[in-house]
Amino acid sequence: MSLISEPIASFSPLYEQIKAMILASLQASEWLPGDAIPSEMELAARYAVSQGTVRKAIDELAAQNLLIRRQGKGTFVATHQEEDFQYRFLRLEPDSGEKLHLKNQFLACENIPSDPYIARLLKIKPGDSIIRIDRIQSSAGRPIAFEEIWLPEARFKGLNLEMLNAWPGPMYAFYESEYATHMVRAEEKIKAVLAGSDLAKYLQISEGAALLSVERVAFTYGNKPVEIRHARYDTNGQHYDNKLN
Repeated sequence: MSLISEPIASFSPLYEQIKAMILASLQASEWLPGDAIPSEMELAARYAVSQGTVRKAIDELAAQNLLIRRQGKGTFVATHQEEDFQYRFLRLEPDSGEKLHLKNQFLACENIPSDPYIARLLKIKPGDSIIRIDRIQSSAGRPIAFEEIWLPEARFKGLNLEMLNAWPGPMYAFYESEYATHMVRAEEKIKAVLAGSDLAKYLQISEGAALLSVERVAFTYGNKPVEIRHARYDTNGQHYDNKLN
């Protein structure tokens, strides 16, 4: 005798459904970075649910740094324009405990065909046009990071060296302001490397000096990869601080 099991219905809690709807509005740019979203009461009426359900959905989005609650003011879309969020993905901190102030120097910005590795990370086809950027970051007048950055040209059309060097703030704020692209999360691979002749020149260190290599893939809404960044950090005087929960 064979038994045929009934299919098990799969469902998500109501607050998860509301969270997905709010995320869809963020992805569709209904509310842009820095904008206030509707109140919990307005969202409850919009989605025909209780305020408690909306509150739980917003709490989760705030915990993921996608929304920011401000006491007495409301809830806002997170933005890299704000000082507390400008360097949210940067884990480099001075050994002295002081705040890190970085100055950018962009060396190159060019359109090139993507190689298979970058194409795989960006989920595009090999040979598709990408933008490659070289940048040095300095602190207190001393270069401490050299970065190679790759972006899909289809999303960042017209980006050039002049635009980058004219921008006064962090790059993720630039992406928001000029290309409506908000970075929401990142994945990193970290390892120790030795400085070759080019890196030694860029960072003004001895060839063979120890560096920290960090390869980052940054994602926008919808879990879409939109930036690859390969940084080499001189950790003489600073360290990589990673808080695990």
